[in-house]
Amino acid sequence: MTMTDPIADMLTRIRNGFSVRRKSVDMPTSRMKSAIALTMKEEGYLNDVEIVEDEGPRNILRLHLKYDRDGNPAAQEIDRISKPGCRVYRSSELVPLVRRGLGVTIITTSKGVMSGRKAKEMGIGGEILCTIF
Repeated sequence: MTMTDPIADMLTRIRNGFSVRRKSVDMPTSRMKSAIALTMKEEGYLNDVEIVEDEGPRNILRLHLKYDRDGNPAAQEIDRISKPGCRVYRSSELVPLVRRGLGVTIITTSKGVMSGRKAKEMGIGGEILCTIF
């Protein structure tokens, strides 16, 4: 069965993992998902990202979720912005701030997947994938 939006599925698995206080979540791997996960790790929302070899045709992407000392998740909100039916593109000047700079925007550019902050510094725009706070 084909999936129409694997990035939305990934973000939903992370959201659900945080809501039930899981230590890690697993999903089928892809280059885009790995790049998004590594960006989330760089921004401090995940502890670790690993690719687990599986017996099946695809490997598994395992994301280790991050919590604070009180057990609160590092990411309170994860919203998918650009969807398969309605893509959202922005130039470097119009990349949105999340909660006045407290959150992060993940954007895919011609130079790869990166945070909106990094894209603004480099002066490149692209497709807004999601926002995290």
